[in-house]
Amino acid sequence: MTGILLGIILAIIASFIIAKSCDGFETSADYLGRNLSEGTKGATINAIGSSMPELLVTIVYLFLFMDTSGFAGGIGTTAGSAVFNALVIPALVILFVFKKNKNAQINISKAVILRDGLFLIAAEISLIFIIGDALRWYHGLILMGIYVVYASWMIYRHKTQSSIEEISNDDEEDYENMTTPKAIIGLLISIAIISIGSYILVAGCEMIGEALHISGYFIAVVIAAAASSIPDTILSIKDANKGNYDDAVANALGSNIFDICFALGLPVFVYTLINGDIILAPETMGNVITLRIVLLILTIITFFILLLSKKISKLTGYILLSMYIGFIGFVAYKAFFL
Repeated sequence: MTGILLGIILAIIASFIIAKSCDGFETSADYLGRNLSEGTKGATINAIGSSMPELLVTIVYLFLFMDTSGFAGGIGTTAGSAVFNALVIPALVILFVFKKNKNAQINISKAVILRDGLFLIAAEISLIFIIGDALRWYHGLILMGIYVVYASWMIYRHKTQSSIEEISNDDEEDYENMTTPKAIIGLLISIAIISIGSYILVAGCEMIGEALHISGYFIAVVIAAAASSIPDTILSIKDANKGNYDDAVANALGSNIFDICFALGLPVFVYTLINGDIILAPETMGNVITLRIVLLILTIITFFILLLSKKISKLTGYILLSMYIGFIGFVAYKAFFL
C-alpha cells in the first residue's frame, strides 16, 4: 500500500505542477496566436503547447528506461491521452457549458470536425501500419512528417483566407504588457515546469505499477495519459467559456494529431539515432497493437457522433464519458486478468 499511496501522491503533485504551468502558457499562446482565425489557433498553437506533457513524458519514458518498456510507456501515454482528448475533453466542455447555461446552444463547425477528424483518423491508420516489431529512425521521421503536412495545411489555409479580423481594443488591453519576446520566454518557462512535472509523473506511475505488480504500460495508459492531458482540458474549457467552441474541439483533436505524430515520432527518431533500433517484445507488441486498434475505433465513433449530431446536448457528453469509462474498464481487465 505504501508504494501505491506514494505513487498516487507523486502523480497528484505532478498533475498540480502541470496544471499550474498552463496559466502562463495560455497567456503567451493567446498572444502569439491572436491573429489566427478561430479553430486554427486551437489546432496549432494551443494544441502543440498543451501537448508538451505527452512529448516530455514520452521522452522521459524512453531515455529513463532505455528499452522496450520505455517505448511501451511512451506510446501508452500518447495513445491513452488521445483517447482522453477525444472523449473526456469534449464531454467536459459540453457539460461545463450546460451547467453554466442550461439553455446554451453549442454549435461546432462541421468543417472543423471534418478537417481535424479525418486527418486524425488518417494519422492513426498510419500509426497502425508504421509500427511493427522493430522501430527505426525513419519511422519517427515519417510520423513527424505527417504532422508537418497537417500544420503546413493549417498555416496555408489561414494565409489564404480572404480577410483576417483586426484585434479589438479589448483584446489589445488584455495584451497591454505583453510582447513577443515575453510570450516566447513565458512558453519556455512553462515547458521547463512541465518537464519537472513529467519526470515526477513517470516516477509515480512506475511506483504504482510495481506495487500492483502490473506493467507500467497500463498505468501510463490511464494515469500518465490523464495527467498529461490537463493542459488540453483547461485550454478547451476556457475556450468554451469564451464561446469559442471550434477552438475547444480543434484543440482536443489537434492535440491528438500532435500526440500521435510528433510526441511519439520525435522521441523515437532521436532515441533510435542514438541507441539504435527499438525491438519490441511479443507481449509489448500485442498490447501496442490492441491499443492502436481501440484508439482508432473510438476516434471513428466520436467523429461520427460529433459530425452527425443535429444538436449537441448533455446526452452527447454523457455518451462520450461512458465510452471512456468502458475504455478504462477494458484496460483494467487486460492489466489484471490477461
